[in-house]
Amino acid sequence: MNPLATWKIPALMAGLVMSLGCEAKEPSRELDAIAGPNVRVMRHEDGSRTLFTRTPDDRTLTKKKFSANGVLTMLTIYRMDTNANPIGCKIFDGQNQLLFKVSYGYRKSDGQLVEERMFDARVTRRNPNTGLEMPVQRICYVYDAQGNRSAPIVYNLLPGKTMEQVFGIKSSALETNPFKDGAPAGTSNPNARPVGRGR
Repeated sequence: MNPLATWKIPALMAGLVMSLGCEAKEPSRELDAIAGPNVRVMRHEDGSRTLFTRTPDDRTLTKKKFSANGVLTMLTIYRMDTNANPIGCKIFDGQNQLLFKVSYGYRKSDGQLVEERMFDARVTRRNPNTGLEMPVQRICYVYDAQGNRSAPIVYNLLPGKTMEQVFGIKSSALETNPFKDGAPAGTSNPNARPVGRGR
């Protein structure tokens, strides 16, 4: 066997191992962020954490979900209206690949959230009757006489995995805005607790 060829194989293997090691998910340093007026950190029972950041003008809210070992698993960027309610968001996976786009609809009479429409960002799906882009999922809400919002009513319009199967939650809507009235952010885990709050 050619000695040069013998040397190239271990070198290639070493290069492959090093490149694989570089692609391994590293814990994020973002979790070292100090809670302040534009940062909130929520710690969950399973050790995972959610980092919320907002722009000073309250028009963009970023939600980053980290695993227990500090690896980014999901990123959601919300566009907010003048009342700090989300009007749309983009959902990315931990590798920063855009998965879904979501729009939110509110009732004109009282401003309550009534519907979310989730669109697949990787494949544009068109309604054959209208030619318009169609959502892959609709999430609707109703309210009782006291104004309490119902659990999400989910309509999956195309076959495949639901948002709940992929992300473990039924809806991308914020339970509460973590920056409104200084309240901690709501999560799908009722036992979640805030790590810090801004003043």
